[in-house]
Amino acid sequence: MMEFLSKIEHLPFSEWVLQSPSIWAYATILTSHTIGMMIVAGIAGIIDLRLLGIGSTTPVRPLEKLFPLAWFGFWINAVTGTILLMADATTKLTNLDFYVKMVFVFLGVVLLIVMRRKVFRNPELDLKPLPANVKGLAWLSLICWVGAITAGRLLAYLGPVSGVPGLKNR
Repeated sequence: MMEFLSKIEHLPFSEWVLQSPSIWAYATILTSHTIGMMIVAGIAGIIDLRLLGIGSTTPVRPLEKLFPLAWFGFWINAVTGTILLMADATTKLTNLDFYVKMVFVFLGVVLLIVMRRKVFRNPELDLKPLPANVKGLAWLSLICWVGAITAGRLLAYLGPVSGVPGLKNR
């Protein structure tokens, strides 16, 4: 398996991402990944906080217009995350923290889909108080996105160190 991951890391594109002095390589890809996460997690956070009762004078239904933008942020992350993973496959795919991050992202996306179907498809939305289970979904979603961001950031500090065989962060 490590041989396969090493081959991915040594593809010309992967090496360019990590080793190029160009601003369009690692720095721009990582910045784009951060912006994508800001968009998807930020929109999820706005929706979650509103469902938890913050800004209760603001109707919920208009927030549905934010879902396409959230998906845009998600796809930015999917593309840039795949590129970053290719460039450092042996480190990321041997780090438990990476899998923790991916579980949080997966669950956060599933919760966005569930909330759109269960909350925003409700014809009585904004006409009656929100059902109690909606707050549970919102709390779970907030936990997932905070977990994804935290685990993603900790990738730089936990587990194997990129490019140095055998060296680990403690």
